Amino acid sequence: MKSKFYWLFLIFTLIVPICYAQEAGISGRIMHGNEPLGFSNIGIVGTTLGAISNDSGYFYFTKLEAGTYTLLVQAIGFEKLYRKVQVKAGQIFKVNIQLEPIPNTLNEVTVTGTMKEATKLNTPVAIEVYSPKFFQKNVSNNLFDALSMVNGVQPTMNCNVCNTGDIHINGMEGPYTLILIDGMPIVSALSTVYGMMGIPNSMVDRVEVIKGPASTLYGSEAVAGIINVITKNPSKAPKVSFDVFGTSYQEFNTDVSFKWKMKNTDALFSANYFNLNKPWDKNNDGFTDVTLQNRISLFNKYRFSLKNNTQANIAIRYFYEDRWGGQTNWNNAYRGGDSIYGESIYTSRMEAIGNYQFPAIPKLKLMYSYNLHQQNSYYGTTFYLAKQHVGFGQLVYNKKYGARHDVLGGLALRYTYYDDNSPATADLLLNNKPAMNYLPGLFLQDEISIHSTQTILLGLRYDYFKDHGSIVSPRVNFKWQPNRYQTIRLSGGNGFRVVNLFTEDHAALSGARQVVIKEELKPEQSWNTNLNYTRFISFKKGFVNLDATAFYTYFTNRIIADYDTDPNQIIYDNLKGYAISRGISLNAEISLGSAFKLNVGSTFMQVYQKEKDSLNQLQKIQQIHAPNYSGTFQLSYTFARFNLTIDYTGQVYGPMRLPVLVNDFRPEYSPWFTLQNIQVTKRINQNWQVYGGVKNLFNFTPDNPIMRPFDPFDKRIQENNPNGYTFDPSYNYAPIQGVRLLLGVRFTLF
Repeated sequence: MKSKFYWLFLIFTLIVPICYAQEAGISGRIMHGNEPLGFSNIGIVGTTLGAISNDSGYFYFTKLEAGTYTLLVQAIGFEKLYRKVQVKAGQIFKVNIQLEPIPNTLNEVTVTGTMKEATKLNTPVAIEVYSPKFFQKNVSNNLFDALSMVNGVQPTMNCNVCNTGDIHINGMEGPYTLILIDGMPIVSALSTVYGMMGIPNSMVDRVEVIKGPASTLYGSEAVAGIINVITKNPSKAPKVSFDVFGTSYQEFNTDVSFKWKMKNTDALFSANYFNLNKPWDKNNDGFTDVTLQNRISLFNKYRFSLKNNTQANIAIRYFYEDRWGGQTNWNNAYRGGDSIYGESIYTSRMEAIGNYQFPAIPKLKLMYSYNLHQQNSYYGTTFYLAKQHVGFGQLVYNKKYGARHDVLGGLALRYTYYDDNSPATADLLLNNKPAMNYLPGLFLQDEISIHSTQTILLGLRYDYFKDHGSIVSPRVNFKWQPNRYQTIRLSGGNGFRVVNLFTEDHAALSGARQVVIKEELKPEQSWNTNLNYTRFISFKKGFVNLDATAFYTYFTNRIIADYDTDPNQIIYDNLKGYAISRGISLNAEISLGSAFKLNVGSTFMQVYQKEKDSLNQLQKIQQIHAPNYSGTFQLSYTFARFNLTIDYTGQVYGPMRLPVLVNDFRPEYSPWFTLQNIQVTKRINQNWQVYGGVKNLFNFTPDNPIMRPFDPFDKRIQENNPNGYTFDPSYNYAPIQGVRLLLGVRFTLF
């Protein structure tokens, strides 16, 4: 039945009408030298019409009246360009546009750093922006896997059976990273563990990344940094697009989207379906190497044009997933039983995201979101049933005062309802007591232009949480740009995080580990400073863009998960001492002509804590899953004559500390390893592409990822077990999924 559903879905995507009658309009291509510039933004000045060029650089406007129009063309890393064109009735005006690179690259609009539109060149906050074209260099079926290509961002699997994971920024665990969709904290608390895997690439316009605390604007959880997923603008999205691929592991993924227009409303619908239903066990431990999944995600977004050139947006997404991992002979009949081990998770999720710009007061904007997350799961015999509601509202006002001050302020309220069948939502008499929390806050920031080359941003946020009282978070950002080719940014601030036990460590549900809370947990506090330097070097046939950042974060009251004291427990407590995250991050973008491009990044860091031992002496302990070195690279070469591009991508990781058992025979530190991929893309015409490649090229997989896989229920723990080992699937540092082939086809109609 599942396979029939997939093929019906696939056939639907392929028969979407793609023919259109030629009318008066504009067609063109955006280029840099001989290289097409995909995903460029093209707008018609004075109208609401807009488009995005496809991978081959082509764009198209139809249903235009005769007359003269001005095109505004913008592309990531290139100077914007205005071009006048004259359209005659019944004709298509064809235009070829050449763009030139700009200093400091990435002059595109960003919103995450200051909660208002600003170019990366001008914002005082160091921010990284990644387009869909960047992620297409190594195709994946979800955003969680795609983010592994970003230097300093490490998607980490926490369980080798159910494949739960979270996003680490600069070595700090997932609960410290705030995931936003269109600026709203949609992926948080309960949904953090599976939320990123449910975001399809088809709905993504760009991803903005800030490394370092941003609690001044975004409140709790924004301690390590922010990942803001900006969804596609319905007015600029392709008319029709789909992307279908499969792998030799019998994974099948389909992304499809189309848009339409109704008077003053632009609408976009996108859908993703992913299916993997064949168990694989290439390491012969009796367990699936990767979870089996049947997943669908539906996304619908509307953009309304209002009076006084204002607008409103609303987006709704539905997500459902049935996943399981475990012994390869498991099926649904064994769910919850103790004869054959399996971890089965049903997830149902609904999200609504929107904003409204008041026509009477254009500088006032209401932003809001709501999500309902329901989970029904068994981890072996452990039943976990949970429901979560999160509502968020934010009123933001932005106004310039004189020539020097740009002030933004706002009020925010976050409501979280969380209920499950665990002790986390029970009172002292073990009666069910759902957690209901309100987190009101207000924030204010002033971006001050000190000089034509210097800008300072001052910000302050106040939050009140019933369990912790008042929380104040200040920040300061300073930007000095002595010339067009180099920029220095210095930032400092405070971050805080309130506690959600489910996200502290999902491994509590896997492998029979029990959650133990030693005392009432206090909110974490952190102080951070970042120094960022960018340098743009241009030469005749290309450019080099350098980006270097030094970061330092000091934690107090840090919440730690102790795996070592008792192998059957995870003990949560506030750290009796302090914790440090420090290091440097280096990125280089190199372009040699129109054919060769190289992006390479390295992060050197130390993430550790110092805690008092029984003798009241501070002992240094390295953070789990935080390698002292990690790196990424993307090498691309285009053969223009054959419309062929080869992308060679990969990650390199140094040794990282792992969660081991007492007297564990497995190494406490992982080896150096690399995960590499190669992909070839053939552009057939302006609409069609085919691509294929090899993922995990060198077939690297970890050894012994599961302790005692032959006894998952610990029934034979007394037999030939002198070290007292127990079943444990948390020893993870790399995917268990080995080398695999990939083949896909992509269609875009503008």
